[in-house]
Amino acid sequence: MQSPSRLGIYALLFAMPLFFVSNLIIGRAVTHAVEPSTLAFWRWFLASLMLLPFAWRGLVAHFASFRTLWRELFWLGVLGMVICGAGVYLSLRYTTASNAALIYSSSAISIVLLEALFFRERLSAARLLGTLIGFAGVAVIILHGELSRLLTWQFSIGDIGIAVCAFAWAVYSVILKRKELKALPTLPLFAAITIAGSLTLAPFMFYELFALGAFPYGQTQWTAILALALFPSVIAFGLYQILVKYAGPSLTGMSLYLLPVYGAALAVIALGEQLYTYHAVGLALVLGGITLATEPFKKRRA
Repeated sequence: MQSPSRLGIYALLFAMPLFFVSNLIIGRAVTHAVEPSTLAFWRWFLASLMLLPFAWRGLVAHFASFRTLWRELFWLGVLGMVICGAGVYLSLRYTTASNAALIYSSSAISIVLLEALFFRERLSAARLLGTLIGFAGVAVIILHGELSRLLTWQFSIGDIGIAVCAFAWAVYSVILKRKELKALPTLPLFAAITIAGSLTLAPFMFYELFALGAFPYGQTQWTAILALALFPSVIAFGLYQILVKYAGPSLTGMSLYLLPVYGAALAVIALGEQLYTYHAVGLALVLGGITLATEPFKKRRA
């Protein structure tokens, strides 16, 4: 794949979270109807089937490399599909989608710190400041611009679960930066990860099937699963893989701050909710934080 232009990178940074946020919205809607591991398994199994027609040649051509990297693929499957799949759906039973969006966006901070720790990358003042400003923007949106709400903030078990998932996502993103993985074509690598994720989810899915009698049924449940397989899986993860490869995990993680922003916008469009001043303030802070945090990217690409 040819390296995207700078303009293309920025376009993808803004588009990718829109597809990701659909996972929280759809997942929250059906998580009580479909068991978490079952929902995650069928999501990623169907996603792998969607990818295979486009990726099978690359999988065959690089089979030796994938076999050598089986441990990395296994852990990427565990982190990206088991923890950040089934774990997210389980947590959404005990928290709201807006809380999940806020906490999940904090993975960008973990990505920056892990990248600095393991790859010895300089933690520039602009990147750190941009991260903090972006998080402040998310907080303004979730707190409705009222700091007094912070005094009564209580983290449920669902919030803690999402925090664990957010850290797992950060580790997933940093592992993708390993040179052995970056050397592989993006689409076959993503397909291999979805296959690994489906395999690691299978035992949990079979447990829910035989112990709980869980199996998706009805048009609504399968429509939701198909939507999850396409939008926040094939499209969102595919874009994420591309951005991590060409823009780096820290800069890609920063765009996750747009999750709650897009969530609010979708609520207006789909539910007729009203936007308030704090939404505009939060959006300005988020966009300002992304601009600051991507300044090092501009210098490297110049």
